[in-house]
Amino acid sequence: MESFLIAVNAVVPFLCYISLGFVMKIRGVVKEDFLQQLNRMVFKVFYPFMTFYNIYKADANSLPRPALLLFCGISILALEVLLVLTVPRIVKENPRRGVIIQAIYRSNFVLFGLPLTVSVFGDSASSVAAMVVTVVITIYNTTSVVILEMFNSEGKTDAKTILINVVKNPLLQGAVVGLVFFFLGIHVPKSLLTPIAAFADATSPVALFVLGGSLHFNAIRGNLKYLVPALSLKLLILPAVMLALGYACGLRELELFLLVAIYGTPVAAASYPMAQNMGGDGELAGQFVVISTVVAVGTLFGWIFFMKSVGLI
Repeated sequence: MESFLIAVNAVVPFLCYISLGFVMKIRGVVKEDFLQQLNRMVFKVFYPFMTFYNIYKADANSLPRPALLLFCGISILALEVLLVLTVPRIVKENPRRGVIIQAIYRSNFVLFGLPLTVSVFGDSASSVAAMVVTVVITIYNTTSVVILEMFNSEGKTDAKTILINVVKNPLLQGAVVGLVFFFLGIHVPKSLLTPIAAFADATSPVALFVLGGSLHFNAIRGNLKYLVPALSLKLLILPAVMLALGYACGLRELELFLLVAIYGTPVAAASYPMAQNMGGDGELAGQFVVISTVVAVGTLFGWIFFMKSVGLI
């Protein structure tokens, strides 16, 4: 019951933000064109603040074992390469290819993984988890831009176009600035850091509100052939594979649980505005976020229960 409540407490706020957006659209408080404008603002303004702040606030004195960081980085990149090679052979439509690839490998590690890790292991685990977040989110933000540019609606995949669009991407710009400040030890005055943190904290609630207002449930049935296999792979198969590989590589307890937090949490909320603004299938991306968020209540409980039962945590 405790494990189930941890999963529920992580998921319910997301469902509240999504539901509010959906209800406000149904009641006519917000219109589709306003939501599209707000979506662009989230992508171009809010997300750069969030990527900068997540990297800037990381604690350099609480580094995890290099083996864990290497495993996380290499496994994510290897998975992305595998998906880029296989998904286009199965999925015909270019805008859906990038969305499906992103949905499988990119999770809501910051907003689900961190609370789950602290709930299971206590506050002492937060510093290690925060540094893993820095590595994982940096990879997510960089590679997701490249992948969505490779499979955009215009079909432009030449290296020059991809490189230009990657450099211009707001999320990546925020991450790069954050890394510069982090490694050079540049101090941001509290008078500026406070509003930056506020914008960063507002990013996911606003993005999920927009997602809820943009949902069209009648389109879900037509996308089940993509949703069911992709989410089964993401929430069930991938965590099992990564747990086995991590255990074989010598990772234990907290380190193993962080693999579940990386690979077994719902699809990242950022994938929706990114797809919507970068030529991907925004509707499918939004469905991945919503359905994975609901289903993860059960799957995360199952993973926590399983790991406790067999003595892994």
